[in-house]
Amino acid sequence: MNKGLTTGILLAILLVGFVPFTHAQLTTAPNGGNKKASVSEWVGITNVTLQYSRPGVKGREGKVWGELIPAGFIDQGFGTSKAAPWRAGANENTIIEFNTDVKIEGQDLPAGKYGFFVAYDPAECTLIFSRNSTSWGSFFYDPKEDALRVKVKPVPLNNSVEWLRYEFKDQKESSATIALEWEKLSVPFKVETDYIKTQLESFRRELRSNKGFTWNAWVQAAQFCIQHNTDLDEGLDWANTAVSAPFIGQKNFRTLSTRAQVLTLQGKTVDADAAMKEAMPLGQLNDLHQYGRMLLTQKKPKEAFEAFKMNYDKHPGEFTTNMGMARAWSGMGDYKKAMAFLQKAQPQATDQVNKDNIEKCLKLLQEGKDIN
Repeated sequence: MNKGLTTGILLAILLVGFVPFTHAQLTTAPNGGNKKASVSEWVGITNVTLQYSRPGVKGREGKVWGELIPAGFIDQGFGTSKAAPWRAGANENTIIEFNTDVKIEGQDLPAGKYGFFVAYDPAECTLIFSRNSTSWGSFFYDPKEDALRVKVKPVPLNNSVEWLRYEFKDQKESSATIALEWEKLSVPFKVETDYIKTQLESFRRELRSNKGFTWNAWVQAAQFCIQHNTDLDEGLDWANTAVSAPFIGQKNFRTLSTRAQVLTLQGKTVDADAAMKEAMPLGQLNDLHQYGRMLLTQKKPKEAFEAFKMNYDKHPGEFTTNMGMARAWSGMGDYKKAMAFLQKAQPQATDQVNKDNIEKCLKLLQEGKDIN
């Protein structure tokens, strides 16, 4: 073959091969020197995730709110929206996602992924959760895609925040406040979950999976009902499964005492006492000690004494059982006997925390005070 022709064919193949890559873009920092960021936290068992870009103040103090970020809705001169809010960040949409249903400032919002926008106002900002989370900025914002709008009051900050950020604050078991903070302003909004409802729904799903093939899982679910004093009938079903279900049920201290706790909350004290009578001989050292302490917090000193005494008889002269008997006698009002057991436990303490605790308890007993 002609050498020149061969070279030409090879060049043509190489050119064709490179065509698809001529517009490929390498990974670089976001436009305008902004910073990409994401923040994710759990509220109860609800995962809340924000993805956003962080613009900087960059010397524009006093010119961010009301100037760089105009008030209300504006025509940005591009895209389809003639009344667009701020994108609540930079570059692409700010996205917020919830894996369960939530309430935002008391209003319902279903689980899902949303574009997040803010219509700034110095007195009251409008927060918008849009079903469109894939557009660039707010150039194509359409109010028909709004899933929710809420109004919140912006809060001045004492110290300037150079790079826009989202912070989770005032976190509780079933709620948290998310604050957009930039320059000297915070725009906070409260997120609430129905924690008990979502947790119970999660338990029901998981107990039907491979996670339900152990008594521990059923005890965990029942204990949640006990701790929150909720859905006790279902909690009792779960506790009974842990005790006696084929293949997975076991009669041990944890399963039987869990059953007893549910029955107690239901007011079925005779059945609860029977369950605990069966559970007590099966308890290990720490089981009985913690059970005794729980009874003391419930103002049941006689029952607590029985638990501590049984533990002592099974494990005489150990640090934990000496401490248990000190608490038992103190709960019964016999501070002299309580002090004798504390003095036995004192040389057995292996760490400073326990040593300090014994000193504190001895002082209380000397003052005629209950150490519980």
